[in-house]
Amino acid sequence: MATTTNDSPVWFVTGCSTGFGREFARAALAHGFRVVATARDPNKLSDIIAGHEDRAIAIALDVTNADQIKQAVSEAKRAFGRIDVLVNNAGYGYLAAVEEGEDKDIRAMFETNFFGLAAMVRAVLPGMRARRHGQIINIASVGGIVGFAGSGYYAATKFAVEGLSQSLAREVEPLGIRVLVVEPGPFRTDWAGRSLKQSANFIGDYEQTAGSRRRETAGYSGQQAGDPVRAAEAVIEAVQSPAPPSHLVLGRAGLENVEAQLRSMIQEVELWRATSLNADFPAT
Repeated sequence: MATTTNDSPVWFVTGCSTGFGREFARAALAHGFRVVATARDPNKLSDIIAGHEDRAIAIALDVTNADQIKQAVSEAKRAFGRIDVLVNNAGYGYLAAVEEGEDKDIRAMFETNFFGLAAMVRAVLPGMRARRHGQIINIASVGGIVGFAGSGYYAATKFAVEGLSQSLAREVEPLGIRVLVVEPGPFRTDWAGRSLKQSANFIGDYEQTAGSRRRETAGYSGQQAGDPVRAAEAVIEAVQSPAPPSHLVLGRAGLENVEAQLRSMIQEVELWRATSLNADFPAT
């Protein structure tokens, strides 16, 4: 195990009760980092903290609760003096054709997946700016690059994370702060299982598109090719690289979907290049 010192990076990870968040916290500890593991129920984190009490703490945090965000960041600073790496992992999925979506559930998911993430960023940035050092890791999704049938609202939250992260990166890079957007494909987490929410509405006309994908997604939980443990190691490798990326796609299925989407977009842009250029005022 790596040696931990008072100079070891402090990782603050949201959504550690299951899936990626749990593995991010475990991997960070294995690398000798100090860790602030958070979840709505911190009692679920006791096994992560056990044996690492000198360099890991568990804190209650619902990222939709502004007071809890403020308190959690303050507790992290009291324990370790600073936050070097913020991992915005908390989030969940929601399946519905766009027409089938229910307003209350859509807004609740945005509160966690996007607004909670943005609030966490705002909470840690003052300390990172003061030190001219820091790393923000935003967990998006392949669904933040490719909009699949049946998960349009989830994709919307992750497209929002992508856009926010790109703008944020341009703002904070001159201040010594880096931003990494992670885009996992299908991974063996609780995303498609216990954590997944679905609309109760089913419209027959969408059976061959959104309907079939809703059943397929819920049915493969626990069988995905992606390994969350390997994903956590991949993220740490990227962060520690002398030339860290701004985007990191994870998993073969994710990579293939992203590559296909980008190729398709480039081909379409080229096909319609003349029309795009003709939308400007004529050159004088």
